[in-house]
Amino acid sequence: MAHCCFCLLFFLIRSLSGTPSSSPAGSRNPRAAAPVAPGEVVETAEGVCRFPGQRLSWWQAQEFCEQRFGHLPLVPPERILAARLRDTVWAAQREADRRRPPQRRVRSAAALVFGERSAERAARLRTALPALAALTACAHVQWDATSSAAAALFSLAAPALPNALQLRAFAEPGGVVRAALVVRGHHAPFRAAFRADGRWHHVCATWEQRGGSWVLFADGRLRAGARGLAAGRPVPPGGVLVLGQDQDSLGGGFSARDAFSGNLTDFHLWARALSPSQLRRAQACAPPPGGLLFRWDPAALDVTPALLPAVRLRLLCPVPSEECPTWNPGTRAEGSEFCLQPRPFLCCYGTETYRQLQAARSWPGQDFIRRVNALANATVLLPDPLSGAHGALSLAEAFSFLGILERVLAEEAAPLGPAALLAVLRFLRRAVALGAGEPEPLLEPWERLGRGVMSVASLILEERSAGAWLAVHKVVGGPMVLVASVQHLAPLLSTVLTPEQPGVHIQHRHAGLEVRSLRLEEAGPRDYVFTMPGGHPEGPGHILIPAGEVRRLCGKGLAGVTMIHSWFTSSILLYTLGESGLERQAPTSTGQASAVQRSQSTQVGSAVISSEVRDAAGEVSTAVTFHLQHQAQASPQRLVEPVCAFWNFSPGQDAGGSWATRGCSVTALYPDSTACFCNHSTSFAVLLQVWDAQRGPEEDSLLRTVSFVGCGVSFCALTTSFLLFLAAGVPTSERTTVHKNLTFSLASAEGFLMASEWAQASQVACVAVTAAMHFLFLVAFSWMLVEGLLLWSKVVAVSMRPGSRMRFYYALGWGAPVLIVAVTLAVSPHDYVAAGHCWLSVHTDAIWAFVGPVLFVLAANTCILVRVVLVTVSSARRRAHTLNPQPCLQQRLQIQIWATVKPVLVLLPVLGLTWVVGTLVHLSPAWAYAAVGLNSIQGPYIFLIYSAYNGEVRSALQRMMGKKAAAEALAVRPGEARGARGPPRPPTLSFQPCCSPSGQGPSPPMGSPLAWAPPRRQVALRGTRGPRIPTAFSSIAEPERPAVELTAFKASGSAGTSKGPSSLGAWTPRLPH
Repeated sequence: MAHCCFCLLFFLIRSLSGTPSSSPAGSRNPRAAAPVAPGEVVETAEGVCRFPGQRLSWWQAQEFCEQRFGHLPLVPPERILAARLRDTVWAAQREADRRRPPQRRVRSAAALVFGERSAERAARLRTALPALAALTACAHVQWDATSSAAAALFSLAAPALPNALQLRAFAEPGGVVRAALVVRGHHAPFRAAFRADGRWHHVCATWEQRGGSWVLFADGRLRAGARGLAAGRPVPPGGVLVLGQDQDSLGGGFSARDAFSGNLTDFHLWARALSPSQLRRAQACAPPPGGLLFRWDPAALDVTPALLPAVRLRLLCPVPSEECPTWNPGTRAEGSEFCLQPRPFLCCYGTETYRQLQAARSWPGQDFIRRVNALANATVLLPDPLSGAHGALSLAEAFSFLGILERVLAEEAAPLGPAALLAVLRFLRRAVALGAGEPEPLLEPWERLGRGVMSVASLILEERSAGAWLAVHKVVGGPMVLVASVQHLAPLLSTVLTPEQPGVHIQHRHAGLEVRSLRLEEAGPRDYVFTMPGGHPEGPGHILIPAGEVRRLCGKGLAGVTMIHSWFTSSILLYTLGESGLERQAPTSTGQASAVQRSQSTQVGSAVISSEVRDAAGEVSTAVTFHLQHQAQASPQRLVEPVCAFWNFSPGQDAGGSWATRGCSVTALYPDSTACFCNHSTSFAVLLQVWDAQRGPEEDSLLRTVSFVGCGVSFCALTTSFLLFLAAGVPTSERTTVHKNLTFSLASAEGFLMASEWAQASQVACVAVTAAMHFLFLVAFSWMLVEGLLLWSKVVAVSMRPGSRMRFYYALGWGAPVLIVAVTLAVSPHDYVAAGHCWLSVHTDAIWAFVGPVLFVLAANTCILVRVVLVTVSSARRRAHTLNPQPCLQQRLQIQIWATVKPVLVLLPVLGLTWVVGTLVHLSPAWAYAAVGLNSIQGPYIFLIYSAYNGEVRSALQRMMGKKAAAEALAVRPGEARGARGPPRPPTLSFQPCCSPSGQGPSPPMGSPLAWAPPRRQVALRGTRGPRIPTAFSSIAEPERPAVELTAFKASGSAGTSKGPSSLGAWTPRLPH
């Protein structure tokens, strides 16, 4: 009954809240399933979405939403909205790599009109071809859809081999054109290439002798491909190429039956197999020059009279057939379709953003809008940012309206209102979107449009508009919306460039743009520098494309590129772009890296400068370096840390994007400027992270001095410990081997740490020292983990299994750090070293290659230490109960406290747990001093506990000194040794203590070897079977002994050592009471 009541209450709540039920009754609710109406606004948990009710291409849909300050949905629509969608809708691109639609180039070319089939129409290449081990042939073709018989688009015949190469095709009426490649008489199957629609299509075929691999491309897409076609044998030399005919003999033997019917232009032939990306460039009228045997030129052909004259036509170079993301409400799955396919879409907003846009109609600035519209006698500026535009905007109207805006903005004395600013920004987006379709090759209009847009952009960046920008910057992304508009505009200006006018330069007070054509073969492999007004090519105010990038562009086969650079500078950038999502990072400069700070803010400290390189096929990413001026250090208590960043355009964000640092790094720091490197091209700036310094320069200098001295003391102690292990002849065991590796690696790491200050002068030395410190500190922490594992195996999980685990320990101690450092250097070679000091960069993920393993080791060793303490306390409690069945409370507390404190004191440094304090240094200077002090005493502590007070080391030293004293005694009495009967005998050593525990008994003279005899209780004579020494920490409860013996770490040579679990084996650190 209770269960039924719960179910009833559940469905009642769901029905009242309007959430559709998954039951059949819920799915039949006509209101919930009603399709979303055009113009309807639906609120969801993620925000607000508006359904315009139009069908547009992906590019047009994105532009439609961005003009209204929205975006396409980045995630699948919420369930309540998805149930009301009937068709597949466009989705936002997760990575912002399609910020602008591709520009289709208009190219004038000569075409051969073959008309109907005839043996009299052919075009022959005058030059014989060489032997071809690989080839690619491409052409723009307009196929006769009524010609259903197979025909040769082109053929290549060689002596004694008429069918050396052919591309044959036929049209299925109302269907597709199927094509096949023929090589050395071997015929590939016919495959569908493109639709038989009578339009121009781009067709490419590639073949390679190796493996006989062939590929058929059409309109930029792979249509077919296989291997095994005439493999192993090249096309013979001396070949004759003929267009439009099949050769039954060398250069002749034409027949109407195999003749091509249609039109052909832009034929190219390469002596290599092009890659898919190179084939798409050929489709975009930018054929790669590498390996090109024939570039389309009718003058290089012997054309039959029936084909003359060639017809000039305007060839609209097709754009690549890109696919854009979609969301299908039927299958509730993401997908992709051709970007130019018309589809419905949604414009989405954040809830708060949408409310601000709705309220914009009542914001200040409406008088400015009415004034501009009155002067233009048209609706130029829309008072409602969410409303639709009144009609299409023509190019002539855009020129006129931009002129009116310039005049009104220049004459306006009052500050610009936020409503007016939104209206101006929306109009600029409409203006630059005029070229998003298929621009005609006009010269003056596009340049005039660009100058008008840049002038208006500069005027609205005046400081008097700062209040309006502050009011709307969370809605439109601040002034970066102007940068996005200029990026849409710049490719239009590239169409006006000619050999007589290779560049366009537009400059205003707060904004500028330069578009320049660069012939790579003429320019050569040199740096390309763009300098801002007032900048210097070798100082602040420039951006540079390195010569290596120019060589890389030449290596890709690019003959010419268009360089696009823009800049924006205004105090408004400082006000509105400071907190746009940049992750906080710690300072890395020399004077700030070791200080403790609290971040106050992040702000744009320089101009915003953009760099873009484009070829005929689209944008080409290049690495750049830039040097920008910014604010200098304000005061010692307010640190300013420059950060190299770029604006990451994100279509799915209301603000239009955010600052990011991925791939960018500081290359040089100056008092009032910073030089940067970025491995890609986009819009850049130098951001300033402002930190509240919690200690001054004097305190910071003191801390650095203390750190250096403490590191030196630790280095000396560790080096002494390592040398003692080697010189004393300590018996080899797992324990001593682990100690040796730990002391050696930690001493080496601290030695490189002290030398890192002197390595900053050389970049190569700094990288080498950083890699060495990274490796050695990882080795040290790995052996600290080995110490913990060995302790666990001796105390907690005692194993009877024979055999050494040193191979595993060596792999963990040395192999794992090698792997980590190698992978880090391979993945982040440019972001490995921090700027200002020789250590890993905290601005990138490289720092986690050290922090991650260290945190793991500290966590593991902490767990091991806790478990060991529990075992110690339990053992001490049992031993105390054995000695005194009814101890008093005070005695029990003393025993348990000492049983807890002793292993912590003994094991803390060797397990590296003193480094845990290093995670707290950002809280206050006191924690910084504590971390430096604890880590400085790690070396001396290891020396005292595991060398100076280690029974095994002391025994080894006593044996070594005893042997030396015995040798000296023999040298003093050589006569007695020679006069003795029989062979010489070594002196008999009495293993008696120098003095009895009670202080009585004679002491041997200082010169006697007996003075160096080790105590009897520390020597186990081979074959002696005496009583065992108690184990498992029980000796902690013996107050009458001169030293506390942690038997879990007994010396391997002591009398109580055994191989069973009752004797836990290995180490004997002794601490005085």
